[in-house]
Amino acid sequence: MTQTVWIIDDDKAIRWVLEKSLARSGIAYVSFPSADDALNALYDATPSVIISDIRMPGTDGLKFLAKVKQEHPSLPVIVMTAHSDLDSAVAAFQGGAFEYLPKPFDVDQAVALIERALAESRSGDNADEAAVDMPTLLGQAPAMQDVFRAIGRLSQSSVTVLITGESGSGKERVAEALHRHSVRAGKPFIALNTAAIPKDLLESELFGHEKGAFTGALGTRRGRFEEAEGGTLFLDEIGDMPTELQTRLLRVLSDGHFYRVGGHTPIKANVRVIAATHQNLEEHVKQGKFREDLFHRLNVIRLRLPALRERSEDIPLLTRHFLARSAANLGVEPKRLTDAAMELVRHYPFPGNVRQLENLCQWITVMAPGQTVEVSDLPPEFRNEPGTVSSEPAVASSSATGSVATPPASSGSADWAQLLAREVSQRLAAGETGIIDDLTARFESTCIKSGLAHTGGRKVEAAQLLGWGRNTLTRKIQELGLEHGAE
Repeated sequence: MTQTVWIIDDDKAIRWVLEKSLARSGIAYVSFPSADDALNALYDATPSVIISDIRMPGTDGLKFLAKVKQEHPSLPVIVMTAHSDLDSAVAAFQGGAFEYLPKPFDVDQAVALIERALAESRSGDNADEAAVDMPTLLGQAPAMQDVFRAIGRLSQSSVTVLITGESGSGKERVAEALHRHSVRAGKPFIALNTAAIPKDLLESELFGHEKGAFTGALGTRRGRFEEAEGGTLFLDEIGDMPTELQTRLLRVLSDGHFYRVGGHTPIKANVRVIAATHQNLEEHVKQGKFREDLFHRLNVIRLRLPALRERSEDIPLLTRHFLARSAANLGVEPKRLTDAAMELVRHYPFPGNVRQLENLCQWITVMAPGQTVEVSDLPPEFRNEPGTVSSEPAVASSSATGSVATPPASSGSADWAQLLAREVSQRLAAGETGIIDDLTARFESTCIKSGLAHTGGRKVEAAQLLGWGRNTLTRKIQELGLEHGAE
């Protein structure tokens, strides 16, 4: 079947240029001087692609776009206008435009865009779109099949489970699956990230408090243990729990009851506890950071969740699922990756694991032009362009160690800013928090060390060059633990 492009513009010169360019490329076309003429023609024929002006007498391009999408939602429409303002661009994309082409445009680029839209049109009817209502957990890799089997075996048990795995690998999804397939499925599933709650509030968050227990406690409050009564309490990042709260948690697990903060009446806890961590708890026990008896209480059954790079065969399946879900949330058609684009994504190391892949799919749904996503539509780090992430990017390590990968040296303030932006993006994708504090400390440490090296260790002179007073420099050296390197 011959594919045909419809050109709609009240400017005869624009129509002529596009007609000649399409003819040279062997692409069939039909031209219309107005959107109303094209709408009438749609009753008798349907083109493969439409390229339309926005500002025309009669029905304008945006209204025309809305009518076309109502009747032919998968028909690619390229919108062009000489009035390349933000409002028009946003309105075009909101209306479902394939791409927005501001005038004046390069004819070769316009033809390339049309050819791409034609390819999109060819593949539209045969697309194998992922179902939005896929299971919470997906995976065909052997490591994930082991996790699925373990969830099945634990379905009739309320035993405590410890889930280990890197940040972003989906530990909470596993906990949800354990709850959903357990005898407690009809009761609440309550999740709490212990690392995200300030230490002085975590006790009240877990166990609740009585009125007047502390300043600001204006009334009695139920904690997460009470909210999860009869169900499951998921404690994420358990390795960050303060020692004094570890003691209280151990008592709940061993005695089966707890007290609210400021309370004197024991409350029975009928709750299954599932804990998770990206840290090495055995090492924390050796270092005295985590109670050994609590570790053994939690470590009854351990499930290790593999990193995404360990199950790269699952990436295409997960990508289609996340693209479908993102599209459903936005009320648009799901995007599809070409084989080449999918291959690049599949071989990306994903330091942020499944969470980073999901973020990528959300980015693609919003930012990629058209329904078919080419390699050129992917973010720069996935295309491995100069000045972006390499095939093995330097990635911030977990907050457990407090260390971060150092970006390669480069010259020029622009390169420095790009490297900073890259690291921030990677750490956000990995789900880290407190990024500014850590980067600020590293920045100040580097400035201090370089300043002291430049002045031969003379603090007064270094402080002046850095724009600080001597006392400020001395305090910073102490805060950052640089005393031995700043003699």
